[in-house]
Amino acid sequence: MLQSSSRDTVSPRLAEEPESIQAVICDLNGILRGKRLPLERTEKVLSGNVRMPLSIVGVDIWGEDIATGQNIYSIGDRDGICNVTGRGPIPINWTSRPSTLVPLWMFHEDGTPFLADPRQALAAVVREYEKLGLKPVVATELEFYLVDPESDSALPPISPYTMKRLDSDAILSIDELNDFGDFFSDIYTECERQGVPADAAVAENGIGQFEINLLHRDDALAAADDAIFLKRIVKGVARRHNLAATFMSKPYGTRSGSGMHVHFSLVDKEGRNVFDDGSDQGSPVMRNAVAGLLRSMAEMTLVFAPHYNSYRRLRPRTHAPVSVAWGYENRTAAIRIPGGSPAARRIEHRVAGADANPYLVLAAILGGALLGIRGEWTPPDPVSGDAYSNLTLSRIPAEWGQAVDAFARGTSTDQIFDRQLIEMMVACKRQEIAGFTEQVTDYEFAAYLEIV
Repeated sequence: MLQSSSRDTVSPRLAEEPESIQAVICDLNGILRGKRLPLERTEKVLSGNVRMPLSIVGVDIWGEDIATGQNIYSIGDRDGICNVTGRGPIPINWTSRPSTLVPLWMFHEDGTPFLADPRQALAAVVREYEKLGLKPVVATELEFYLVDPESDSALPPISPYTMKRLDSDAILSIDELNDFGDFFSDIYTECERQGVPADAAVAENGIGQFEINLLHRDDALAAADDAIFLKRIVKGVARRHNLAATFMSKPYGTRSGSGMHVHFSLVDKEGRNVFDDGSDQGSPVMRNAVAGLLRSMAEMTLVFAPHYNSYRRLRPRTHAPVSVAWGYENRTAAIRIPGGSPAARRIEHRVAGADANPYLVLAAILGGALLGIRGEWTPPDPVSGDAYSNLTLSRIPAEWGQAVDAFARGTSTDQIFDRQLIEMMVACKRQEIAGFTEQVTDYEFAAYLEIV
């Protein structure tokens, strides 16, 4: 029987003996890619003897190689060394045949980190905080929709209790949580098995939309791992309940989008929250961090909104931010400083969609904050009231192509991410843009067929 080798949690024993092992890495789109091996090859995986092409982290959303990927091809599309992350093996029990998953991350042949690997990119940012004697404390909140698995487009699910299709928003509805109670019970069971610290679940603002909060971690890599594994758990358990779960930013054009809100603070070597100076306003270090987040926000938008569908969410009055702004207890701003005890002073970053890669999101947020802290930057005045109506504020890029260009030429981009990651990300997204541009939708065809 396999046992967990995680440094920070030990998964309970598998309900059944696994039949295979999945060796996986996370690509730039947040998709796990890798190999299935017989169980007797476990030692090969755990001892770092699995190799995969370095280019695998940069394939597009359809799993296609990047036609213009000269950065990789120029070195012969060589393999990287895939070592265990220290999190796993992880039991997978929602499939017809139980298996176990081992998360890996990529290194060059000489043992140095391959910094285009999203997890390595986050680790590099965390190392910079270690130089300052600081440790990020991070938690994420992930929203998702349950939809009918039989439909080719977004269609609300049928309630397992009433046997009727959901037809209205039900924000914070306890009844809706109860209707899907077996689904959520299985999610919590799987989270416990995988060492994912799931906290509160709530019904959100859209039809069949829910949110699961994760408890904070003083390990940013573990927090990003948690988000990746939670998404897989939700989707896997949904299938077992004859449902489909989607983390698309905007599955319905007229309903609320799904976000991934990130809460973080910083503690020093004595465990003190450096954002807390005893005041309601927070410390100068916190405001430096806010300034860094605001200055880097436009250039990091591609990380927070990486897909074509992502930009349907970033619209005014949709519970998603559109302005480069911050405020105290203000959910219309991109950066919110929650109220409460000064000892719990933290920053909430509200830009990322649920479709974004958690490793890159945390790297972009923590990296942007670090720029502000090191530069001792001062933020503009916080916004009070409706940030949507404030026309003096700079805007978050509202178009996918604009975000790609801002990321490609941004000064903060080069300070947060390795140049190879930047080039792979930009090439990937430009190939995806070309793919969508070539498609004519049914709606478009119907609109123009005989009119023009």
